[in-house]
Amino acid sequence: MSDTSDDRHATAISALGTSGVSRTRIGTEASERASRAWWDADADDYHRTHGEFLGVDSSAGEFVWCPEGLHEGDVHLLGDVTGKRILEVGCGSAPCARWLAGQGAEVVGLDISMGMLERGLGAMDRGGPRVPLVQAGAEALPFADGSFDLACSAFGAVPFVADSARVMREVARVLRPGGLWVFAVNHPIRWIFPDDPGPRGLTATLPYFDRTPYVEVDADGTPTYVEHHRTVGDRVREAVAAGLEVRDIVEPEWPEWLDREWGQWSPLRGQLFPGTAIFVTRKPA
Repeated sequence: MSDTSDDRHATAISALGTSGVSRTRIGTEASERASRAWWDADADDYHRTHGEFLGVDSSAGEFVWCPEGLHEGDVHLLGDVTGKRILEVGCGSAPCARWLAGQGAEVVGLDISMGMLERGLGAMDRGGPRVPLVQAGAEALPFADGSFDLACSAFGAVPFVADSARVMREVARVLRPGGLWVFAVNHPIRWIFPDDPGPRGLTATLPYFDRTPYVEVDADGTPTYVEHHRTVGDRVREAVAAGLEVRDIVEPEWPEWLDREWGQWSPLRGQLFPGTAIFVTRKPA
């Protein structure tokens, strides 16, 4: 979840007039509108804070799955990508997509925010692999059935959509038989704790089974930022209902070498409970 007091998001908070937090149901249209506006407004601050860690301005890109620093080059959750056609859902400025292209894949990046995509275009203009970028929401993918061998998402789209079950169905539709869909989200257990990297964030205060979205609003009550919660079981059921097999759920441990904080992620919390869940699924052959 975001934090309206966090100076790292000051530009977006100011531009959108964020003034409070609500817990309320919100549908696809309002959720997409909020996410598009937020990530457009926050793109510069986001890259200033996290760009070096994610390799977003590197000409070759990097594929970092999560704030714990898990790199696809080390864990190979997608397997051999050489010659594979890959869709990155919620690609942001596309460092992951560009890294995959450098490994010999044919990649398409998709994101709802033009502000984030423009950062990716700027990085590609400075050199390195080029990948096509598409502005669209994840609940209605603008691709034909069976278009991709693999699909991936590193904290893109899935936590921010109103209907994540529909995203699972859409990804399953565009995958070819035998294709993998691997996506990383904030670990559902984090929902019960305050969004705080310090000691205050160690005390459970929210019901795990309350799926009411976290919504930041402006003075008129218009949503400016949205996150949607699902339990671990919800994620599994949505994938299985879409016809996918769940092959693994990776819960990265906090590495000893990493001493940086990223929003609610911190060494303090990371030593006690997981911050990320990576779901590895497969469309049956």
